[in-house]
Amino acid sequence: MFDTPEGVSTLILKEIPYSQTAYVIVQSVQRSGLQAHLNECISFCRMCGAERILASGHPELEAWPLHCRIIPMAGTWTDDGDPGANLFPVTEETISKWRAIYNERMSGVDNSATLTAFDEKKILASCGAYFIHDCGELLGIGWMEGSEVRCIAAVRPGAGEIVLRTLMTTADSDRVTLEVASTNHRAIRLYEKLGFFPCGEGKSWHTVWERGEES
Repeated sequence: MFDTPEGVSTLILKEIPYSQTAYVIVQSVQRSGLQAHLNECISFCRMCGAERILASGHPELEAWPLHCRIIPMAGTWTDDGDPGANLFPVTEETISKWRAIYNERMSGVDNSATLTAFDEKKILASCGAYFIHDCGELLGIGWMEGSEVRCIAAVRPGAGEIVLRTLMTTADSDRVTLEVASTNHRAIRLYEKLGFFPCGEGKSWHTVWERGEES
């Protein structure tokens, strides 16, 4: 939490070492205090090494350039008799490999957080992370928590559909949800093909400062 005389925001600085990007989630600001509050947030994030700063959480941020919108989507999984591919649960021995694949495949994808060794315990505890194979070939990885798809990442080109179909067999409900960035057009096309549809309004991230701009 980062507070100033004008307001309070949550600063997410975790991604600075990986993508030089910081995130500001505005919690509350005084009337006409957003710009002054953002200036202090920007100054702090820049001191931490950020080259780009994105903000969300306040309607006045619509005045800043849109970076991306987060789209919640929902779909229905039905058992059509197709067994899909093979699921291999992630274990303590394989979690580092799974995390490395995730970070490689998701690098540069908006709204995807870099996973560190500190995240491995949570991933293992969820009991929902898998390698997805077919005839001994690794197709991709996935992570399901309850009925929410936390991530899918295809390793073999064109394998996204079978990876997602296979992962959905582990959902604890026939209604499956996920989130996708509006800039991830390829993923959106896949989800729509499988019957997913927008089901709400997610965060909008706006660029409030980027290296090369005036402070």
